[in-house]
Amino acid sequence: MKKCCMFLFLACLIAIAGCNSSNIGKLDSIEPAHPLIDGLFADPSVVVHDGYLYIYATIDPWGGNELALLKTIDMINFERLQLNWPTKQACTSPTSNEHTVWAPSVIKGTDGKFYMYVSVGSEVWVGKADKPEGPWHNPLGDKPLIPGDFRDGVHEIDAEAFIDDDGQAYLYWGSGWNWVNGHCLVVKLGKDMCSFASEVKEVTPEGYFEAPFMVKNNGKYYLMYSDGKCINDTYKVRYAIGDNPFGPFKQAENSPILKSDPKNDVYGPGHHSVLKYNNKWYIFYHRHALPYNPEELTRQICVDRMEFDSKGMIKNIDF
Repeated sequence: MKKCCMFLFLACLIAIAGCNSSNIGKLDSIEPAHPLIDGLFADPSVVVHDGYLYIYATIDPWGGNELALLKTIDMINFERLQLNWPTKQACTSPTSNEHTVWAPSVIKGTDGKFYMYVSVGSEVWVGKADKPEGPWHNPLGDKPLIPGDFRDGVHEIDAEAFIDDDGQAYLYWGSGWNWVNGHCLVVKLGKDMCSFASEVKEVTPEGYFEAPFMVKNNGKYYLMYSDGKCINDTYKVRYAIGDNPFGPFKQAENSPILKSDPKNDVYGPGHHSVLKYNNKWYIFYHRHALPYNPEELTRQICVDRMEFDSKGMIKNIDF
């Protein structure tokens, strides 16, 4: 009887362990350009922690008073969590405008803490937390990291952090106004991840409008970014290559690598982030919901494999 009870106990433990094991490796089995999550979300930023995948996203249309956070262990079931920060109310300064909460970038620092760079009111705000779910707080108190009037002609949004192999962190950001004259700026971040440790430099590559994302592979720096209008099918992802985080960056010959494909019902893919997981690269992005209506900003999040060819070029993402 004791042996039978012990067997049942061990069987239960094994079953529980199986239920709690991470299956986010199922990323490979997800259909290209197929919505990953029910609901309308955009501008995904992804973090893997303790076997879970966390997706931070803009709430469509045009953002909301908060961000969306979705958590999964199996790439099938997503739990939506409530974030305490950022909110429009908590992230407002004398230089803010009426724009709401957009475009998060979340990264784990070398200190083990999590840092968020998010656009609110056309400004960049920074948050800090011990865990991906929070609670989050602004280490700068009640002011933005990058105010709305930081540099003339630059729309101060779409900040994205990158940590190099030596532990040095960088922040890329910037867009244009009225869908023209995009600007990309970069700066070294201090060890606190919320101060500048260098002069701000403009590194705008050809075809850039917004949503920068830095990837490093085999010693080369790949500045990826979006071009076109996010409101329609002109939106796409380009990339340029440089030898260091400050560039200069030259647009690749096969750029753009992600664009609309009406034959496969893909419209306006862009504002992406990249995840390297189990030595494979994945690109998370949004595209317009179906049926496609350019009069409405309704987007959904997708994920596809991203690969480099033998020459170090990012392969075009086909559907």
